[in-house]
Amino acid sequence: MTQESKEFSYVFPGQGSQSVGMGLELYESSPAAREVFEEADDSLGFSLSRLIFEGPTRDLQDTVNSQPAIMVVSIACWKAWEEYLGAQSPKPISAAGHSLGEYTSLVVAGVLRFADGIQLVRERGRLMHEASELRPGGMAAIIGLGELAFEHICAETGVELANVNSDDQVVISGDKIAVARAMDLAMARGAKKAVPLKVSGAFHSSLMGHAQQGLMEAIAGLEMADPVFPIVANSMAAPVITADEVRGELIEGLCHCVRWKQSVRYMVDSGASHFVEFGPSRVLSSLIKRIDGDVEAYTLSDPASIEKVVAEI
Repeated sequence: MTQESKEFSYVFPGQGSQSVGMGLELYESSPAAREVFEEADDSLGFSLSRLIFEGPTRDLQDTVNSQPAIMVVSIACWKAWEEYLGAQSPKPISAAGHSLGEYTSLVVAGVLRFADGIQLVRERGRLMHEASELRPGGMAAIIGLGELAFEHICAETGVELANVNSDDQVVISGDKIAVARAMDLAMARGAKKAVPLKVSGAFHSSLMGHAQQGLMEAIAGLEMADPVFPIVANSMAAPVITADEVRGELIEGLCHCVRWKQSVRYMVDSGASHFVEFGPSRVLSSLIKRIDGDVEAYTLSDPASIEKVVAEI
């Protein structure tokens, strides 16, 4: 298959993929990536890059820091990729991001300026933390039970589906006692594994409702353009193609399920044969291969991975 006959979709990871030291090799080797880190520091008014490169881990894990940190590293990976390929850089037919990663996709698709995007995700992180303190909750990953089985468990326990990641992996969200009960029910009904997640709240559930008004106000003050290629929205698993549609998706996304499995299938059905994940982990690439073993999925996280992927495509 020639590059001309390949169709690319770009994907961007969400919170949980952060680690101290991520992106440092890109910063040191790529002028384009270095500019991303420097612009983020200037926009935020403090050295986020130092926190990313040096820690401490406790501060990087804080939602208000981890969300902009992951966006910065993902954008730096994309900029380094564009710098390396130059005019040969393929234009994607679509893009998607997992939760926070959806905001990164908006920068890449020209909807948001990077400086606005980085400030918006920091405010999003602050609002989510605030909502978590007002209405505490938790999340858990369940392996080995499908979405349909969990609809019954949700109805019985009051938890909500936060992520549908693949055919056999979902994430639940809600009150901590309800999440614990749902984990027990899942194991009793044949789940292979139920793992509580190290998060500060019940993300992508109705417990995040307090954050919606603040996010709406933050978005209202931003200039947004129509995306230059379709963004497959988390809550709909369908494309948004106008700035107004993007605004609605961002508000809905705080309290609604990330339909990742359906989003990937939509992109594949729309012609995507090669997925490129820009960011510090392989989480999305691994999920994509589990969803559809016939497509190619690559992760770009450092100079070596960029060179390897370029050689393969």
